[in-house]
Parts: sequence; structure tokens; C-alpha cells
Amino acid sequence: MRQILKTSLLLLTLSSILFSCTKDETTVALPVTAITVSNLPADTVLGINKITGRPFSAGKYTFFSLERNAIVPNTDSASTQWDLAFAGSKILTNGGTSGTGLGGAFIYTGLFDDVKTISNDSVFKTDNAPASFAVTFGSGKGWYVYDQLTSLITPLAGRVLVIRTASGKYAKVEIINYYKGGVTLPITASDSDKLSKQRYYTFRYAYQPNGSKTF
Repeated sequence: MRQILKTSLLLLTLSSILFSCTKDETTVALPVTAITVSNLPADTVLGINKITGRPFSAGKYTFFSLERNAIVPNTDSASTQWDLAFAGSKILTNGGTSGTGLGGAFIYTGLFDDVKTISNDSVFKTDNAPASFAVTFGSGKGWYVYDQLTSLITPLAGRVLVIRTASGKYAKVEIINYYKGGVTLPITASDSDKLSKQRYYTFRYAYQPNGSKTF
């Protein structure tokens, strides 16, 4: 009888240890590393408007998956394969009027590295085109300013896009530059330079694959 009692207590102890380990493992946040994406084309530039000096384009978006760090074909635009879509300075999320996913976003004012946890009371907006977008569109209203004299777009310092992805997970994005090679064009740039170098994003992002709000 004593041997049976000892065996039962031993099994109970082992079960408790195993359960505790399993529980702890599921609550540990996976470490995330920031990824830099360079020269992501934002639409296809067809030419330069001779009056305004600004580029005009084919009107197509560049779809991007934060989960896979890859461009998604336009043929998958009606799917949940993409998280962000770029066309000029406009950025869409895969939700609301823009997609079939759970996407949304809000803009955080502060440093990229300061976004360590998304608070539970954060409000994620969804796209409601053409009235509004989750990533606020317009000079000085969202992530950039536009200089009408130079036709240059410059990212605003201290603006972080906090993204809810198409699958309902989370990421943070910082736009670094809007020009090919990550170099801002000079005021005296020629039309040919504007044609070849505008509408290319450089940005860094961190994506949390386990669904938690901690980076």
C-alpha cells in the first residue's frame, strides 16, 4: 500500500512539473528583430507631369506581406495574403473597405524602439475609403510632409505605424525614406531623376508572429 501511495505521489508531482513547464512556455513572448526593407516600389511610375513636375503612375498598388517579408502579386489582392498596400504616399491595410482581412492601424508619436507593448485600450482604425484610412493620408496628417515648392516627400520624425495584420497579429513600422536608394532627391533634381527615383519605400518593421502585443 505504501509503495502504491509513493508511486501515486511521484506521478502527481511529475504531472504538476510538466503542466507548469507547458504553461510557462506558452506565455513567453517570442523575441522579434527589426527588418529593413529597401527600395519597395510604390506603384509603377509612367512619367512626369510637365506642369507640376510630379510623377504620374499606373494606379496599381504594391502589396506586401509583413509575415513573409515579401511582395504579394496583384492577383492576390482580394486575399488575406497581404498586410500593407502602397500607392504613392498612400498606405492601405488589409481590412475595412480595402481588404478581406482583420487589418487596421494607428499612428504612434514617439520612437520606434519605445513601442515595446501595445496597450489593450489602443484603438485600431480601419480603412473607410475614400473618407478615411487607418494610416492617415495627407501632408502633415500621417507619416510624411509634402513640400509643394520642391515636390519632395519627407517622413515625419517620431511617427510609428502600429499595424494589425490581415491575420490579426501585430507589427510596428517606421518609414525611413520615399526615394530609391534611400537618398532624398535634391531640389535641383532633373525630371529624369524624379522619374527613376521617386516612389520607392525604405522602411523597417518588427512583426510578432505569436499574436501577442509585445515586441
